[in-house]
Amino acid sequence: MTGFELGTDGPGTILTAVDGSITSLRAGAYAAGLARRQHAHLLVLTVATTSPLAAMAPGALPVLTEAAGELAADVQGEARRYLEDLELTGELIARQGDPYTEIVRLADERRVDAVVVGASMKAGHRLVGSLAGRLVRAGKWPVTVVP
Repeated sequence: MTGFELGTDGPGTILTAVDGSITSLRAGAYAAGLARRQHAHLLVLTVATTSPLAAMAPGALPVLTEAAGELAADVQGEARRYLEDLELTGELIARQGDPYTEIVRLADERRVDAVVVGASMKAGHRLVGSLAGRLVRAGKWPVTVVP
């Protein structure tokens, strides 16, 4: 049963994606508080990603892939410490690839009831669309976008 079916009053599973940016960290904190108040299961996702342009420079892809993996591991460590400080249980999940694709895949796999992400700080996203905007348009789950 999902959290929005008859007889329940809130999400049972909340997914948040963090990448180390200030807005994603705020989103993670908001999701943790929501999970605590709703007694919901919290999934914290980090996605290691590299630029498609990296493949164009000889030797750059392995170095950038390793750096992306290290950044994701650092963010996971911060998330783990934060959950421990709040005495919250949650699952920390690391994936590699496109953030939108991996968020959607995990949300579908785990049948999440809500997704919490940070707002994009990039000016270009106002024109071409942000990750949060794409998730909202997918229309599969309630999406909270934290500034």
